[in-house]
Amino acid sequence: MKITVVGRWGAFPEQGEASACYIVEHKGYSFLIDCGSGALSTLQAYTDRRNIAAVISTHHHFDHVADLGALVYSRVVDQALKDTDQMLAIHYPGESRQHYEQYEKEPAAVIIPYDPAERLTLGGVTVTFQKTGHPVPCYAVKLEAEGRTIVFTADAVYDEKLAAFAKRADLLIAECSFYAGQDAGAFGHMTSVECGRLAALAGVQELWLTHLPHFGEVAELKREAEATFGGSVKLAEAGLTMQAE
Repeated sequence: MKITVVGRWGAFPEQGEASACYIVEHKGYSFLIDCGSGALSTLQAYTDRRNIAAVISTHHHFDHVADLGALVYSRVVDQALKDTDQMLAIHYPGESRQHYEQYEKEPAAVIIPYDPAERLTLGGVTVTFQKTGHPVPCYAVKLEAEGRTIVFTADAVYDEKLAAFAKRADLLIAECSFYAGQDAGAFGHMTSVECGRLAALAGVQELWLTHLPHFGEVAELKREAEATFGGSVKLAEAGLTMQAE
């Protein structure tokens, strides 16, 4: 199972970059977690857009779905040109159907609500969900394949339930919207120190900080997280990859 960062920014992308988006590949099957602003352009540096079989959408905020419509239109065009016959499956939080209905364009794309109490299987990867503290319905995502585990917090406040969800994961990708000492919880997000604490409590092998803020020096986020987590800490950046095998 391989995961690649496409976009690392919260709210909006910096020039030439993207907000939340990750490519997951396993045994020839490819899907996305989120598809934020700038994602469709950026992801084509790492994969063929026509090979993307599905998208898991954690929630409907713009920085996580802004390019979802563009991805659907690309599939409409690619099917019309007979470059692919694959339908795009968009898996979304069932409570938010009204925000996803516009993306259903059969035979190019279909929307499918996920039940957070049920497991989802995509290309041999088992996907489970954990609701997070955020102003809209939002779900952390756990990916498991061949004994390896990757967890993405999506947008979340610090919650020890997330540590239990990520227990002993090979990789935790945690949203890091604020610096140490700031009130991230008031906005439905986490600080660098909370990300490190979450990783330590979960006992994960590696921590990636993502959903980064547009203020301050983001390198400081890594140093702050390292103060509470003794494992490997990396700042997410486009093209950062882990092959969990």
